[in-house]
Amino acid sequence: MPHELILIVVGGLAILVVASVLSHRTGIAAPLLLLAFGIGASYVPGMPEIEVAPEVILAGVLPPLLYASAVRMPILDVRRNLGLIAWLSVVLVIVSALVVGVVVHWLFPHIPFALAVALGAVLSPTDAVAATAIGKRLGLPPRLMTVLEGESLVNDASALVVLRTALAAGAVGTFSLGDAALDFAWAVAGAVLVGLAVGWATVLLRQRLGDPVLNTTISFAVPFLSYFPAEELGASGVLAVVVAGLITGHQAMRRFTAHDRQSEATNWATVNFVLESGVFLLMGLELPALVDQASAEGDLADLWLLVAVLVGLLVLLRFVGVAGPLLLGRRVRPVRRERVEEWLGVAEQRIESLEPETETQELRLDQLRRRVARTSADVAFERREPLTGRGGLVLAWAGMRGVVTLAAAQSIPHGTEHRATLVLAAFTVAVVSLVGFGGTLPALIRRLNFAPRTKARNAELSRLMKALGERSVDLVGPMAEITVDGEKLDPELVEWISRRFIPLLMGTTTALKHRRPDSWERSLIVQRRYLEAMQEALWEERSIGAYSSATYAAAQGLLDREERRINPVV
Repeated sequence: MPHELILIVVGGLAILVVASVLSHRTGIAAPLLLLAFGIGASYVPGMPEIEVAPEVILAGVLPPLLYASAVRMPILDVRRNLGLIAWLSVVLVIVSALVVGVVVHWLFPHIPFALAVALGAVLSPTDAVAATAIGKRLGLPPRLMTVLEGESLVNDASALVVLRTALAAGAVGTFSLGDAALDFAWAVAGAVLVGLAVGWATVLLRQRLGDPVLNTTISFAVPFLSYFPAEELGASGVLAVVVAGLITGHQAMRRFTAHDRQSEATNWATVNFVLESGVFLLMGLELPALVDQASAEGDLADLWLLVAVLVGLLVLLRFVGVAGPLLLGRRVRPVRRERVEEWLGVAEQRIESLEPETETQELRLDQLRRRVARTSADVAFERREPLTGRGGLVLAWAGMRGVVTLAAAQSIPHGTEHRATLVLAAFTVAVVSLVGFGGTLPALIRRLNFAPRTKARNAELSRLMKALGERSVDLVGPMAEITVDGEKLDPELVEWISRRFIPLLMGTTTALKHRRPDSWERSLIVQRRYLEAMQEALWEERSIGAYSSATYAAAQGLLDREERRINPVV
């Protein structure tokens, strides 16, 4: 048996790689290929029946999977899209679960209401894996990608809390909306507290460690350090993981070295690829066995009717749920923008008129300047990347189901009446959504013809790097006035660094070399000072948000490349 298990795992990894390569060459989303490969593999002679305990997915796979996504999510993007993300991932999830529960119980009276709500909770969270993979390849606007990824991170927590409440209600035979609301409130509040505590504690600990092996070990433990304490407290473990991931990803820019950031990105990209792909392969492997179980439990005609009802309901709820805030935003946004611009005008006049006399007044003035700059950047962002009808159509079309539906469906207790039918219905809806909407999403995006922003992004990066360079000179001082060990730099060395180091940051030359060891050491000291100043300036710029997250990431990549060059790992 151990040898068979090893062969299955190795074979599964090989399938993941093949599916990824084929996806790049054919344009078909990898989750769809993996689903097909899994179904095909389940019919291979000698293939044992694969059944993974739902606890393994919920507690072993979901935490690192969500953490891997959260740690890459810019907090700036989350803040700017928080309203829509919260609507889709909390309100729409709860409404979908309740509506599905009411309709399913009405059409199929033999399914208890609490169990029908549990089925709605299983099906309510969307999975952005296929959508974002397609979107990245076809140039979907960054704001739409952020909404899809942010929704997918948070809606898992909402759905699992509703599922837990519904299953508990089913066990006692009553469903209380008030108890469900209190349970949900604590699940969110407790998760945020645990996630913040674990995120900050591990970031501060890793900042003080100089060992990359220990740093990586702690990084792998963070999702579970967040998940299990939150679950023990009755809060949402998955939301705690998301919060810890957001904190870690945000603070990594300032508190981790370039080598640590590179290692973190590589490690979690690998974890994300293996777990994400593996779950879709597992879906395909388990599907035929579920069909057999449901056939033994009852008439499949009722199952297909249930699936048709569920797909129709979820599509309707998705389109209405996306259209609602967009249509409301068209009426509210202009009024709100006018008020904000009026406030900006008043605030700017106040800044010009103020003459601080004390340090406290100077600090308050600086805070007001930063608030005005950030608000101006938010207004510019709304103008640059508005949520249009075309974007709303993509958001609605991208409501596919995946990993959490798989895990949550199987968490319905064994022995529950109609369990196999409900689990198969959930799986089938997920497959239909992946094949139907995931298969047609590329054509929809191409037809909508979103304009690429490559040239604008390159220009943005140039402006940002120039601003960082100027700010670093303000912080460190002109190069000709810098001293190393009490001595000014040789004019020839100053000219050499100025001519080669700044262009190097812009990615336009090759690595620096110098023949004189003493001059080389001095040049490294100077470069480190300017790099540290530019990193600090980038952190300040990122807090304001005048540029896109992609531009900040590109600038961070340039600075990290230079930091790794002048501070090599020994």
